[in-house]
Amino acid sequence: MITLKSAHEIELMRRAGKITAAARALAGEMVKPGVTTHEIDKAVYRFIKSQGAEPSFLNYSGYPASVCVSVNDEIIHGIPGPRVLKEGDIVSVDVGAYIGGFHGDCAATYPCGKISAEAQRLIDVTQQSFFEGIRFAREGQRLSDISAAVQKYVEDNGYSVVREYVGHGIGRKMHESPEVPNFGAPGHGPRLLRGMTIAVEPMVNAGGARRLEAPKRKKCRHVQRAGAAPEELAAKLRSSEIITNSELRKALAVYRGEHGNQDQEGSTLWQNPT
Repeated sequence: MITLKSAHEIELMRRAGKITAAARALAGEMVKPGVTTHEIDKAVYRFIKSQGAEPSFLNYSGYPASVCVSVNDEIIHGIPGPRVLKEGDIVSVDVGAYIGGFHGDCAATYPCGKISAEAQRLIDVTQQSFFEGIRFAREGQRLSDISAAVQKYVEDNGYSVVREYVGHGIGRKMHESPEVPNFGAPGHGPRLLRGMTIAVEPMVNAGGARRLEAPKRKKCRHVQRAGAAPEELAAKLRSSEIITNSELRKALAVYRGEHGNQDQEGSTLWQNPT
């Protein structure tokens, strides 16, 4: 069942979304050669907790971390661990935060150091496909209008969309109805209504693909997807006020200064720019 949110509930979701976006930005800044995916996870966990929120992903269906970090040919649900990021990697970071009874959820793909032109193009096309879909996220449109726009842009640029995994509704639960595929003909599915909240999540392939399963953990499988692409593809945050990108960057800078870039054991995770 699709749940419509009130104006007040939307404002509560905005608060969760701002914390999630800030956590994602923090993770993106840490995508550098020599950093482990575990270090990114620990930093995201500390930041979300510092905002009075809870990591949405931690222990969700048995997931053991606060962030999904998927590298190169991994599409989603990459489990953080000892993997060291290398120059030329492309790194997808997916983050969620829960506060005030609602979840936020967002993801982005970042270059690690200098990457190939083809890898950068894959990132750019994927990002723009999101905005192509968002153009149709308007009251009165059909859900598949979003899906069709994503698919058309991706395929017009020579790539393919992932069909096994989709976007979703979001609110008091991390995953709500409706599902939001990245493919399909326009003019189908539920009509978009005021108060609907959805996560549009384009996932794009360069080359073919095959399914891989990560090791089982407590009877829970976290599925990843590996493609045949080359290795080279290898005070406002807590309020309901609108926050600008500039303010978001300043909030992160304050957080970095106050927390000294140290994990709980005192080892350095990343350095402030000089």
